[in-house]
Amino acid sequence: MSGLVTSDNPVESVATNPSQPSITPATTSDASRREPASSAAGTTELSGQSVTALHEHEKKQLETAKKLVIDALRFVPDFPIPGIKFIDILPIFQNPVAFESLLDVLVLLIRERFGNQIPDVIVGLEARGFLFGPTLALRLNRPFVPVRKKGKMPGACRTVEYQKEYGKDEFQVQTDAIKPGQSCLIVDDIIATGGTAAAAGQLVELSDASVMGYLFMIEITNLKGKALLGDKPMITLVEHDEEE
Repeated sequence: MSGLVTSDNPVESVATNPSQPSITPATTSDASRREPASSAAGTTELSGQSVTALHEHEKKQLETAKKLVIDALRFVPDFPIPGIKFIDILPIFQNPVAFESLLDVLVLLIRERFGNQIPDVIVGLEARGFLFGPTLALRLNRPFVPVRKKGKMPGACRTVEYQKEYGKDEFQVQTDAIKPGQSCLIVDDIIATGGTAAAAGQLVELSDASVMGYLFMIEITNLKGKALLGDKPMITLVEHDEEE
């Protein structure tokens, strides 16, 4: 999933981090799933979800970990096409401390939202949901199930078609991967327009299972993608509004 926001500004990290290497704009084929737009630099902030069910030391751990993850993010202008500002999450995975902190905070946010309820399955979306979904599942002692583009997995698969800005695409899940009655947490790096996450939710329901909720590292708030997810709970670590 591509984390794309619009800007004409130079490369910058979300928070000041002098140890981050500089990066330069690159040109590649469009993978954004939405039209480029012209706007000023976006703003990024910690998700304002209240912490009420955690102990004091966990609250401090949560806020410290959030800031560490924020510091590891980078903005890349004009990628993958001019006018797009790309939120680069990959530096998190190049830093073991940041990656560990990411997992810590996601586990805490899941417990904050769902209490003692743990999803039966972590469902990750191709491709960036695979970066942290399996490790999160391991932390929770739960299986991980991938949702992939059509034709990428062997055997019988369930298929859902969804609409993108540039046409249609199809997602699949193997028919024996999710068992009837299981509760599933769907994870991905970003929610923008919400189409891919909603398609994954349909695949879960076609498997006679239930969507417990959705978890994203980043929400592009002004695109209002959560509207496609109905009334299901949604956990986000970072909120970004490209219009501010």
